[in-house]
Amino acid sequence: MLPEYELAKELFSQYDLDVSRETYQKLADYAAFLVEYNEKVNLTAITDGDGILKKHFLDSLLLPVKCVRYFPAGARVLDIGSGAGFPGVPLALLRPDLDITLLDSLNKRIVFLHQLCDRLGLHYDAIHGRAEELARDDDFRGRFDVVTARAVAALPVLAEYSLPFVKKGGFWISMKGPNEEGNSMKHALAVLGGTSREEIRYSLPGGDERVLFVVEKAGNTPTKYPRNSGQIKSKPL
Repeated sequence: MLPEYELAKELFSQYDLDVSRETYQKLADYAAFLVEYNEKVNLTAITDGDGILKKHFLDSLLLPVKCVRYFPAGARVLDIGSGAGFPGVPLALLRPDLDITLLDSLNKRIVFLHQLCDRLGLHYDAIHGRAEELARDDDFRGRFDVVTARAVAALPVLAEYSLPFVKKGGFWISMKGPNEEGNSMKHALAVLGGTSREEIRYSLPGGDERVLFVVEKAGNTPTKYPRNSGQIKSKPL
């Protein structure tokens, strides 16, 4: 259902993205399984091949291209709110050297991600849980080189969910549309030990704008954070 490889390769080359034919075949298998599974479990509103290629796959694959300096070889990566696997699964396809964990609060999505992992022959962990609870577990708190999140929540809220997982000197990268401003999380970063590094802006085919907000974990997150989800949502930092 995806466009032919040569057409996709031409598209990818416009973004300095090199995807092998073998990797593209796995993306095609991913797309077919996603659409099939979506008939019984709602995972995505985008079900046409062109839309999946550009708005899911290309968008996800651009993360390690635009932010390559933040993904050293062998980095431990956590993707919060993975949903149908974006950006974590395409990241695992493009960078098999990374140690990737996918986290989602809905078990039906985790079941899909486990089946997808087996189908594509990938190596990643998929965990059912809530970020604000898992971030208090010593096996996860401050253990990741990179934490990613695609949309999920407003920046100040997402900062509290994400930064407790990041080790000092590591990075949190939030994938957003154009309507949020980095200044909105200024107070949250000061409280949680984060420092804004850069905002990377680009557009997908068709003109959809994207922003990658890159935050470095410069200090320790106080033990009181993250709060419970009710507090985080009702009184964002």
